[in-house]
Amino acid sequence: MTDTKRKGIYLLPNLLTTAGLFSGFYAVVASMNGSFEAAAVAVFVAMIFDGLDGRAARLTNTQSAFGAEYDSMADMVSFGVAPALVAYNWGLSELGKLGWLAAFIYVAGAALRLARFNTQVGIADKRFFQGLASPAAAAVVAGLVWVGVEYGIQGNDYGIVVALVTGAAGLLMVSNFKYNSFKEVNWHGKVPFVALLIIMLIFVVVATEPALVLFLVFAMYALAGPINTFRTVDKVTLQDVVGDHEEKDADFSPETTTTANAHTDKVKVKEADDQANR
Repeated sequence: MTDTKRKGIYLLPNLLTTAGLFSGFYAVVASMNGSFEAAAVAVFVAMIFDGLDGRAARLTNTQSAFGAEYDSMADMVSFGVAPALVAYNWGLSELGKLGWLAAFIYVAGAALRLARFNTQVGIADKRFFQGLASPAAAAVVAGLVWVGVEYGIQGNDYGIVVALVTGAAGLLMVSNFKYNSFKEVNWHGKVPFVALLIIMLIFVVVATEPALVLFLVFAMYALAGPINTFRTVDKVTLQDVVGDHEEKDADFSPETTTTANAHTDKVKVKEADDQANR
């Protein structure tokens, strides 16, 4: 008699994913009620839960296909729909068509970004992201709203700026710019004592002006992608910026290109030898 595999879902990682989904939904509701600071903070809280659910699944060995799909759908709400609606309610509603089109560009960019990421799992170079990650893009948009509220700025007075930032974040998500994923950092290794002091200093700086510091950090990260791409590519082409560029961007490592060229050279040598022996 064979044992029947018990059906169900793992509780801990999916509970964290649900918490992130709730944070994204709360951000939408809060922005509709005019609580823009709470809405922006909720997006950042969703980022924390998004980082925890995957780590919890790996630590407890509870990864599943259901969890991966659920996480992707929750990300679409928390980092796709929620930031766009928060930005729209805060500073885009009086722009008319331009306002909701800028918000839609962001939503569409997030959807395409998540779809492309899901198709490249296990293929892409883990050291880099192809295009701006959706949580980072959400942090840029939500951070802008948070800074505006913190300094008493009326979003509708600077609607064009809000539209440009929101639309640019959406386009960066579907770009081919490469962003460091920081996955190569060894979190289990030892570090000098001064590193702990630096980390404590960072927490102090963030605590003094969380809205401004977080916005500046993620804005600089968003700009780092184009800068790194233009700095490392000799001649920038359209495919280096946007387009069907999966084969090259799936692995940004130069060793892959070298291996492919070496394989091509071996094939050519073999064909020459066969021709000479005929």
